Amino acid sequence: MDVSRAFSVEDLRRMARARLPRAVFDFIDGAAADERTLRANAADFDTVRLVPRFLRDVSTTRVDTTVLGAPSAAPLLIAPTGLATMVWPDADLALATEAAAAGIPFVLSTSSGNSIEQVAAVGPGRRWFQLYVFKDRSITESMIERAARAGYEALVLTVDVPVVGVRERDRRNGFTIPLRLGARTMLDFAMHPGWCLRVARHGMPRMGNFVGPRGGGDAQSHAALMNGQLDPSLTWDSLRWLRERWRGPLLVKGLLSLDDVLRAADAGVDAVVVSNHGGRQLDGVGSSIRALALWGEQAAARVPILVDSGFRRGSDIVKAVALGATAVMVGRPTLYGAAAGGPEGVRRCLRLLVDDMHVTLAHLGATSLAEVDRRCLDLGGVR
Repeated sequence: MDVSRAFSVEDLRRMARARLPRAVFDFIDGAAADERTLRANAADFDTVRLVPRFLRDVSTTRVDTTVLGAPSAAPLLIAPTGLATMVWPDADLALATEAAAAGIPFVLSTSSGNSIEQVAAVGPGRRWFQLYVFKDRSITESMIERAARAGYEALVLTVDVPVVGVRERDRRNGFTIPLRLGARTMLDFAMHPGWCLRVARHGMPRMGNFVGPRGGGDAQSHAALMNGQLDPSLTWDSLRWLRERWRGPLLVKGLLSLDDVLRAADAGVDAVVVSNHGGRQLDGVGSSIRALALWGEQAAARVPILVDSGFRRGSDIVKAVALGATAVMVGRPTLYGAAAGGPEGVRRCLRLLVDDMHVTLAHLGATSLAEVDRRCLDLGGVR
């Protein structure tokens, strides 16, 4: 597909939907239960309105910033996404490469299709590693050590998956992890020969970080291992255990309450990621942008705030910055781009978001992100 004809993330989403089998598209697009939180993630941006300011010189605008003490070309990161190679072969390598080219950090998932070492080998770039703490702490320790050896800059501990959410789209499609293929799913795959051809050429996706030294294993067995190892007994004490084993910046991802954010700050983390996991874990929780609107500025006074879930336009990112966020992570949008056109689709996605940030700043009468704050917003719709 010609991704140059995509003028929004939604356009890339439609292209991805056309290129992917329904079961695969729904795996990346869907969320938990009735998907109320998924819808709220998008709808709540409408309650945070921009207030334009004119007759100011905005002939030049800048969106560069500092994220965790280092320069970033925009307040934007590519979020960790599991099994991205379902949508495009070696998608994690493409995501890391395009993030580096765009001058922004890339966060690799524990359940990525390409391994920690493979992604590190793509060349220079800011790379962070997203981590789950497993029941078998030796698995976790091994991943921490591998990330450190491979030069990953920061560790992002995800805490909002004590158990896996119930994703009904996957169940209806007969698509589960571990993967079980029924007649309906096989027919779905057969109707998308381009995707099937790529799988035939590159092999079925698997979780690269769980492949042993001799190789082997598939996505089903790796996912079964990971899901069986998720530790619902994880507590705040685990942060101390983790800090002893990781010397670089440590972030906690998946917090939605001010109390938890302040407690994380007290625990000495370097930043937090306000997130509802894209609505994929617990349905019915509030959106990330609403949380920022309610207490983001107060939290940001204590600890740097990053945020994800539901961001689709550059104006959404500017709103988050105005509410106290340092930067925004996007996951689904870059997967839509990868599915629509591989590396070129990822590049198009990032370009659309950054260009829209420049347009938004100009209409706000701002020349840089430093001039953006709550005065740029009308929060009368937040309840």
